[in-house]
Amino acid sequence: MQQTATANYDEMYDADGAVRSAYGGYCEWYGEQDRDWLRKQHIEAERFFRRTGITFNVYGDDAGEERLIPFDMIPRIITAREWRKLSRGIEQRVRALNAFLSDLYHRQEIVRAGRLPLHVLRDNDAFLPQMIGLTPPGGVYTHIVGIDLVRTGPEEFMVLEDNARTPSGVSYMLENRETMMAMFPELFSRVPVRPVQDYPHRLARSLSASAPDCAAARPVVAVLTPGIYNSAYFEHAFLADQMGAELVEGSDLRVVDGRVAMRTTRGYEPIDVLYRRVDDDYLDPLTFKPGSVLGVPGIMDVYRAGRITIANAPGTGIADDKAIYSFMPEIVEFYTGEKPLLQNVPTWRCSEPESLRYVLDNLSELVVKEVHGSGGYGMLIGPTASRKEIAAFEKKLRARPTNYIAQPTLSLSTVPIFTKAGLAPRHVDLRPFVLVSPNGVEITPGGLTRVALKKGSLVVNSSQGGGTKDSWVLED
Repeated sequence: MQQTATANYDEMYDADGAVRSAYGGYCEWYGEQDRDWLRKQHIEAERFFRRTGITFNVYGDDAGEERLIPFDMIPRIITAREWRKLSRGIEQRVRALNAFLSDLYHRQEIVRAGRLPLHVLRDNDAFLPQMIGLTPPGGVYTHIVGIDLVRTGPEEFMVLEDNARTPSGVSYMLENRETMMAMFPELFSRVPVRPVQDYPHRLARSLSASAPDCAAARPVVAVLTPGIYNSAYFEHAFLADQMGAELVEGSDLRVVDGRVAMRTTRGYEPIDVLYRRVDDDYLDPLTFKPGSVLGVPGIMDVYRAGRITIANAPGTGIADDKAIYSFMPEIVEFYTGEKPLLQNVPTWRCSEPESLRYVLDNLSELVVKEVHGSGGYGMLIGPTASRKEIAAFEKKLRARPTNYIAQPTLSLSTVPIFTKAGLAPRHVDLRPFVLVSPNGVEITPGGLTRVALKKGSLVVNSSQGGGTKDSWVLED
C-alpha cells in the first residue's frame, strides 16, 4: 500500500509514501484482502448503520426526515505513546475547566487577579447568575466532557474546542467499533486495540459516584431528553439503554416531597442523578424560560438544596464559549500552576479593536467563528469562501464584533478514506470523551474521529456533510 504524499501531515503515510509504524499491522492485513470483498464490506457497513438506526435529524429539514451518518471503514490509529501524552494534557485541561467553573460561580479569583476580563462574563448569556454560590454534589460541574483535538504534525496536537455542557457523539464512537468488529472480527485478533465498549458501564459508575448524599445505596440515574425530534435523540435512547437507566422527558418528571421524581407503574419514584440533554434555558420554567415544557418545574430548587445531581451542571456552557476558549492557556496555568500540555489554536478576539482590524484585513486567510456557534454553522472559512461570501461576512463582523473570534487556517492532518477508486486522504479531528466524578478522571481510549468526506474540506461536522471513523488506541 502506497499513496502519493500530500502537503498535510498524513497519519498513515510518511512523506515518501511509506506506511507509518502505527498503521503497520493494519496495512499488512489490508494488503491481504480482496478489493471486491472490501468494497462489499464497505456497502455492508452502511447497511449495518441503517439497520441499527444510526441517524440524526438536521434542524430545518422536513419533519421526520433523518440522515445517515456516513461511516468510513479505514480506522484512525493512535499509538500507546501518543495516547499517554494526549491523556496527560486532556486530564490537565479538564481539571482546570472544573476548577474554573467552580471559581466563576463563587469568588471569581481569576477575575480579581486580572487574568480574565469581567466583561467576558458580564456580556455572556452562558453565564448563569442562578448558579452563583451553588456547589454541585461532590463539587463536580463537568461530569462528561468532550475535548475536540486536531493534529498538525507528528507530535503536534492542539485543542480546537471544549465541550463541557452536553457533549454528544459517544454513541457513534461505540457503534463505529461494533461495526468494525462485526465486519472484520479477525482484524482485532491481529492488531491489539484498546476496548471502548465498556464506556456505558463506566459512565453509569461515574454518574452514580456523583450522586447527592441523600441518594440510595444504589443511586437512580435517568437520562433527560427533549424528545424524539431532537437531533441527538438516538444517542439519548442508546445511552439510557446501555446504562440500564430510564429515558425520561420533562412530562415524566415532577417535584415530590423535595425530590425530583419520575413516573413509573408504581407511582412517582425519586431520581438521584439526572443526565440531562436539555439546554439550560429549558431546564426549569420557574427559573429560566417560563414557557418551556422540556424541563421540570422546580428542579433548580431541589438542586440548590443538594437533593439531585444534574450532569452536566447548569452554567457549564460558558466553558464552551469560544471567547473563553481564547483564555484557556491562562486558565490552565492559573488553576494548575503548570503550563498547558495541550496548546490552543492561536485566536484573535474580535471584541478587541486591534484584533478586529487584523481580522478584517485578513478575512480571506482566516477561519472566523461565532463565540456561541456549533455544528459548523455561522462560520467563515476564508480560503474557500467567495468574494461575495467574504463581503457579506465582513458586514456581520463589523456589526457585531464581540460575537466572533478568528483563527488561522490550520494544515489539519489527514487519514485515508475508502473510495471506489482506492484510498484518498481526508481531514479529521478527534473528540475524546472524559468522565469526571469525585473519584477521579477517566478518559476513554480514542474517542470519536470525525472526517470531512469532501475533498479539501476542513468541516468535519455530520450536519455539514462529514462522517465518522473508528478510533483505535493501540495497546502497549
